[in-house]
Amino acid sequence: MYETESEKETVVLVAVEEDRPDGPAVTAEESLCELAELVKTAGAEVVGRMVQNRESVHPGTYIGKGKIEELRELLEATGADGIVTDDELSPVQMKNLEDALGCNVMDRTMVILDIFAQHAMTGEGKLQVELAQLRYRSTRLIGMGRAMSRLGGGIGTRGPGEKKLEVDRRTIRTRIAQLNRELAEVKKNREVRREARIRSAIPVVAIVGYTNAGKSTLLNYLTDAGVLSKDALFATLDPTTRNCRLPNGQEVLFTDTVGFIRKLPHHLIDAFRSTLEEAGYSDLILHVVDASNPDADMQMAVVYDTLRRLEIADRRVITAMNKQDLVTDGAVHKDLQAERVVKISAKTGEGIPDLLTAIEDLLLEGKVYVERVYGYDEASKLQGIRKYGQLLSEEYVADGIAVRAYVPKDRKDLM
Repeated sequence: MYETESEKETVVLVAVEEDRPDGPAVTAEESLCELAELVKTAGAEVVGRMVQNRESVHPGTYIGKGKIEELRELLEATGADGIVTDDELSPVQMKNLEDALGCNVMDRTMVILDIFAQHAMTGEGKLQVELAQLRYRSTRLIGMGRAMSRLGGGIGTRGPGEKKLEVDRRTIRTRIAQLNRELAEVKKNREVRREARIRSAIPVVAIVGYTNAGKSTLLNYLTDAGVLSKDALFATLDPTTRNCRLPNGQEVLFTDTVGFIRKLPHHLIDAFRSTLEEAGYSDLILHVVDASNPDADMQMAVVYDTLRRLEIADRRVITAMNKQDLVTDGAVHKDLQAERVVKISAKTGEGIPDLLTAIEDLLLEGKVYVERVYGYDEASKLQGIRKYGQLLSEEYVADGIAVRAYVPKDRKDLM
């Protein structure tokens, strides 16, 4: 028996550096470094890069004709199987590049969709990924030629892919409608669970952040959730909710969400909206930042921009500057949009007590401290305090029940 190892696909990365008066927030070279990580996560190997400085992206071929010739020579020299562009291509740009280069042409969106297809484990996640893929492909049916005939259409050809060689518009529309119906049922189930959490009055803390910032590692440290945690982009995709008891005895629920990334395809935001909206129903948002990343400021801006696109930017935010064990240059990052900023390391536990204290403080801001004796005829109020507030202590005395507790300001009936 012979054991064979499948060869990795090899690609050349291509980007356009547009001329802007104020300069780009991220240079093309920096963006290609992130794209290279995406390609690596998808299972391919980068063998070359090319950047063209232009006033704007070429509407027909993404890059200019001269660069196409250089790119063809680079493909021949490296033996690459195809190219990956840093921006989403229009159907015309993709077809023209394929005709000119005679190789597989992919864009950043296709790579991200491919990674999501790999990492979706739950039924809901798989439905969401397939919906995003079909929405992306539905706009690219006309004139795709070879692109629609190849299997899968992404690195490694994973995920639902095409069900047959030629997928027509009607088939895609029918499948999208079916997926929307199935996701509507999933959304109903999610809303039932959400309403149950609301009735329980347990505070919810949504963990958000740029991909690979350490959200899953932090969730595992706080709750022993056992979520997959590794140094890779979009290592975990499906959301996880776990309970945790704070040092003061308050029980909270931590909900992990899918990581954000620059140029996150709108197809994915639309498909995962119901999942991402979990952050909108939270009492607090815990924003995890990779403080060791030199692009941390840009990544924070991307997270806040995505929260605004989801219309949930009004939540109170605690920012955890994570990976302090890897910070070596003494760089200090600030987050002026957060109520509190705490330095932590989810790997070593550094700063976690300070983080939990910050969560306690913000959760108590809407409550008042009550210390009084409730008559035995008022004993039912203690159940309301347990449900909506925080019961610190109770002692049965001659006159009734001596209580120390925090009660929501708007629950005068419990005071």
